[in-house]
Amino acid sequence: MEFDDLKRPGGTSGGLAEFVIGFIMTIAGGYMLISRVIVTSGFWNWGGYNTFGLSLVPLIFGIAFVFFNGRSIIGWILIALSIIVIASGILMNLQIYFQPTSLFNTIIMLVLFAGGIGLIARAVFANRDEV
Repeated sequence: MEFDDLKRPGGTSGGLAEFVIGFIMTIAGGYMLISRVIVTSGFWNWGGYNTFGLSLVPLIFGIAFVFFNGRSIIGWILIALSIIVIASGILMNLQIYFQPTSLFNTIIMLVLFAGGIGLIARAVFANRDEV
């Protein structure tokens, strides 16, 4: 196997430099963008206030059923549904804020991120018909 036999990104004959530059731009822009975001959590108010403990009741019953009989379909369904309810309740109560920054910095972040994704796509899909 020779070096010339190796395929570039997307199986094309070119685009490696575009792919690497796009990858670096995407990572830099994504890091700059994500570092300006603050994530906090609020009170559990899904289904009303102070109902988090109520979402644990089916989980407790599901665990009890599974401990009694490991093949209990009802127990596994209760556990799965409880995990889905708890996880979605946590995600729904997250509050995401973008820290104040200048318009110039925001434009730089978005250009790096979107431009990097564009370069990666161009490197992977541009020369498909050459293969």
